[in-house]
Amino acid sequence: MDMFAKVAGTLREMRGNPDFARCPIRDVLDQIGDKWSTLLLLTLAEGPRRFGAIKRMVPDISQRMLTQTLRDLQRDGLINRTVFPTTPPSVEYRLTPLGQSLLQPLAGLIVWADGNHPAIKAARLAFDRALQETS
Repeated sequence: MDMFAKVAGTLREMRGNPDFARCPIRDVLDQIGDKWSTLLLLTLAEGPRRFGAIKRMVPDISQRMLTQTLRDLQRDGLINRTVFPTTPPSVEYRLTPLGQSLLQPLAGLIVWADGNHPAIKAARLAFDRALQETS
């Protein structure tokens, strides 16, 4: 079965599920599809990083949001957190095998987003202009 047929079948099953809010696909995509998780996964794809290095590589994330997102990714089994017994203790984050397995499909999405960004920006401008004209 090809990938698109499998996706279509999964979507049909989900629509028939009375408990759509507990859909496993939605559960996973809610986490990895948020604003920060993808950036942090990509940052860790290059190798293990300490908290400060991650913060420098993603400078517009708040410390609180960085901490929470790292915890969420750790909870989902996508990253590991290792504390080293130094003074003060140092902490390193790295992708788990599960996190590494996400990089290939994520790379496809990133390539698509990069290649289609100009078209998306143009569509947004056209939509906004049309909206202003009807207002």
